Amino acid sequence: MNQVAGTLGVILLAITAIGVLASPLIVYVFAAGFINQPQKFALTADMLRLTFPYILLISMTALSGGILNSWKHFAVPAFTPVLLNLSMIASILWLAPLLDVPVYALAWGVLAAGIIQLLFQLPFLYRLGLLPKPHWGWNHSGVQKIIKIMIPALFGSSVAQINLLFDTFIASFLVSGSVSWLYYSDRLLEFPLGIFGIALATVVLPNLSESHFKQGKDHFNRTLNWASQLALIIALPATLGLLLLAQPILSTLFQYGNFSESDSLMASMSLMAYSLGLPAFILIKILANAFYARQDSRTPVRIGIIAMTVNMVLNVIFVLALLNLTEIPAHVGLALATTGSAYCNAGMLALALRRQQYLTLNHSFSTILLKVLLAVALMSMLLFYFTPDIFIWSNWDWVERLLGLAALIIPACLCYASMLWIMGIRKSHLSH
Repeated sequence: MNQVAGTLGVILLAITAIGVLASPLIVYVFAAGFINQPQKFALTADMLRLTFPYILLISMTALSGGILNSWKHFAVPAFTPVLLNLSMIASILWLAPLLDVPVYALAWGVLAAGIIQLLFQLPFLYRLGLLPKPHWGWNHSGVQKIIKIMIPALFGSSVAQINLLFDTFIASFLVSGSVSWLYYSDRLLEFPLGIFGIALATVVLPNLSESHFKQGKDHFNRTLNWASQLALIIALPATLGLLLLAQPILSTLFQYGNFSESDSLMASMSLMAYSLGLPAFILIKILANAFYARQDSRTPVRIGIIAMTVNMVLNVIFVLALLNLTEIPAHVGLALATTGSAYCNAGMLALALRRQQYLTLNHSFSTILLKVLLAVALMSMLLFYFTPDIFIWSNWDWVERLLGLAALIIPACLCYASMLWIMGIRKSHLSH
């Protein structure tokens, strides 16, 4: 770990320096639609300079979290991302009013968060005697082994980010506001994905590794079945909840000041398109870990390349199709393409695992899935019937909106949980 920390740190430092110096070129490549808008272009480049060091800081934070996770200390790495949100909120509340251009506060908040997140984890590593003492070690056998596994895994895990960059590139040519609408809807999708999907995948990875190397294929298959089953129990109600409450949630969180009712409507459309892919997004993280646990990082990469190509093709098809429609804005096509490519990715991962006999759905899977679908259907009917008209919602102040949202979400969750309990799903079905 000393050699890995030192080698990774030096490489990331070089990448960060290049990113800071070349920020206008990066904006030119990935947001070409801003070139004819000098103020927006300059603002984006300046904010990129401030935020680019976050790559170095969050990567070292991820390395620290990986060490803790490998020793099955999950709480600290799981809590660490909260510090990013707290830092950004603090920057908006206290730093933004002091700046001539208030939006710069968000960039400073991201930079501060990177420093805080890394420093937060170091005492826990020290207490466990795991704090690395970085040394350059490119030729170290352990470093070389990690690089060999990491390079294809690096691309595989970055497929979603590459897709997002391509989405942003296309959105920069669409109606002004399209990039922001996609960003807000993506942030809300990341909420359940981050809380449940990434948390579940993080816990599953060391368990799958242990199953593969110590307990055999049958135990590996049971672990994967359990994780996939739990993912659907969580993802399906979250999908329908986001789908039916997209505009009320966006209105409650963002529809103030310059964020208009029209912005809320536009962002809600892309959120609905993204939310349809939530089960696939969560399953991808779990199924990909089934390969990484066996140190097979090449298969997810091959599948990721296919999925990325599908996403790019669907982007062009859907955006061109929606440009001729007035009912659905073109940026929704980008979200639909992401969702379609996610199901393509998840499906190919599952088929590959099935061919390798590492994933065979047990007899209870279909039964539980049917019960979950019935519970979700009843929950959706409840939400659909009791959700107020959006015009009423927009006239409420933030307290009324928040209370209204709670009055919908809490009973819906209780309805879903109660239906599962009535149909015989108990805590034992959720534990492994």
